[in-house]
Amino acid sequence: MNVLIKKLQKSNKIALIAFFLVFLAYIVSLSFFTSSMLSLSGIETVLRFILLIVLYIWFIFYGLVALASLVKSKWKTFIPITILSIILIIMFSVGAYLIDVVYDNLSGVNNEYTTYTSNLINMRDSTFGSDSKIGMISDVDDIEGNILAKILIDKEKINNEVVEYDDYYVMLYDLYEGRVDAILISSNYTVIFSGEEMYENISDDTKIVFEYSEKMKNKDNELSSNKSLSEPFSILLMGVDSSNDGLLANQAFNGDTLMLITFNPSTMSATMFSMPRDLYVPIACRGNASAKINSSAASGTACVINTVTNLTDVKIDYYMKINFKGAVDLVDTLNGVTVDVEPPNYNTYNGQVCEQNSMREFGNKLICMDPGIQKLNGEQALAYARCRHLYTQSDIARNRHQQQLVEAVFNEIKNIRSFSEIEKLLEAISRNIETNMNTNQILSFYNVAKDLLVKSDNNLTIQKTYLEYYDLPVYMPGSGQVTSALGYYEASLDAIKYALRVNLELEEAKMIKTASFSYNEEYNPGVIGQGITDSSRKEVVPNFKGNYVSYATDWANARGINISVETAEYGSSNFNLNYGAGVIGNQSVPYGTFVSNVNNIIIYVNGSYTPQEESTPNEVGEVQSQDNPLEESGILPN
Repeated sequence: MNVLIKKLQKSNKIALIAFFLVFLAYIVSLSFFTSSMLSLSGIETVLRFILLIVLYIWFIFYGLVALASLVKSKWKTFIPITILSIILIIMFSVGAYLIDVVYDNLSGVNNEYTTYTSNLINMRDSTFGSDSKIGMISDVDDIEGNILAKILIDKEKINNEVVEYDDYYVMLYDLYEGRVDAILISSNYTVIFSGEEMYENISDDTKIVFEYSEKMKNKDNELSSNKSLSEPFSILLMGVDSSNDGLLANQAFNGDTLMLITFNPSTMSATMFSMPRDLYVPIACRGNASAKINSSAASGTACVINTVTNLTDVKIDYYMKINFKGAVDLVDTLNGVTVDVEPPNYNTYNGQVCEQNSMREFGNKLICMDPGIQKLNGEQALAYARCRHLYTQSDIARNRHQQQLVEAVFNEIKNIRSFSEIEKLLEAISRNIETNMNTNQILSFYNVAKDLLVKSDNNLTIQKTYLEYYDLPVYMPGSGQVTSALGYYEASLDAIKYALRVNLELEEAKMIKTASFSYNEEYNPGVIGQGITDSSRKEVVPNFKGNYVSYATDWANARGINISVETAEYGSSNFNLNYGAGVIGNQSVPYGTFVSNVNNIIIYVNGSYTPQEESTPNEVGEVQSQDNPLEESGILPN
């Protein structure tokens, strides 16, 4: 060793310094590169380790050969291997940076911690005092509605009477009706409930009295799955409507957009099932009491997942929350997406499809597009995804548009070729998407993506579904309201469930033995579930008010329901001033009640109209309000 040191001391000092600098830079950069390479779990494992072995062998080779060249002054050997090592150092540094960019952005879609916030709110024109009655959710596992709500009560030293509720919608209705003076609710409540007609101005109607936030472990991460993305899996897409670029940190969210996708990487086939927001289904976290499916989101992600699982008989492996506002950024990053814009049914905007912009602004901010195949930018894509009022099928049409856009995004992603495009896409995803997939699970999708990009004969097949539905007005005893919901045909849902399970390889595909087609027409496998109806349609009690007795008795007798008729004299609680004598003015079982729950019904027929002289318009108005609160509010038709 001493001999070697002496010989090196006699060598060229500049070359010696260059050697040590390159040698040190090599080992440092290679260490960072090794760490980055090892983080790419499941991606070309054999190639990664072979490459690392070769690079470490070169490190040893360079150290030995460069030293020998310095001692013997063999510059023709020293200079080339030093230059090559410098090139490798640059490659290591760039490679480690690129890998870290990808990894960090992918890690950003799975948050270990999130901020949960509970608000105490009341109506804007009211005041909160010591005698105010407070509504709170009874579920002890509800972070924002119960756990943080109790902490807020203790922190603010609130000693008011607390009324517990099982349902957010009933609690909010009671706030509006004055049955409680304030309620404890997620700070995301304006986004959750503003989609309902009754609460569309909720941000102006209410005000925040107290607020409490706490950063906690993300409860949604408990919904993790060990399934690899290299085997068939299911994923639930949940649209989070926000005016901000980025996801709001809350347990609760609005569930207006729910799309279940099953994907089979071996067959490169996906099946998409969009669930209308008004679909009337059992809600898992409320003891399977039925309500609109979007209402499950008020209780958090787990409630939505369990509700969808019960509906479809498909275990949800993964979920993905997507911020609609961020969709603008995502589509613009892809330089637009190609979509066949569906013509509107209502000619409100001279045949164009128009919708408010991403900030929900109308007027000259309106986003419009012509029907037909075209490339949409981010604002147009979001407007098309939200648009429903111009179509007779409303939410069903919106679901159809969203399926189109998901397919269009997949098609554009396949065209990405440069890293700068990938980086921009990943940045948009990390800001606007949250999932329970960990980074390694996301990376395991690499092989699927490689097959899509490399193999020209391995195209992605997307099966679309359509759930046949019908209008279903439902009476809600908790609030006394009739809500406009959607029922569904079991046979249509069964066809969709079967397709989802076949794609997951949970059931064998049934062979179709006969088929006919024309070689002049493009083959279209059809939309699964469409056109399939059966006798499973739920029936509700109609609104008898304003009709004659014969209509009600014929209806009841046809269904084996006992019906009795009573006369309601003027001034009685069941007399209805909206109708004349001999006409049905009230009914014991409210309109919208499920027929399966009814055995008996009483029909109240208006008697003679003989008002007392002392009656005043105010008194008459009071009677009418007591008799028919639903009609007065405009919820029920006359």
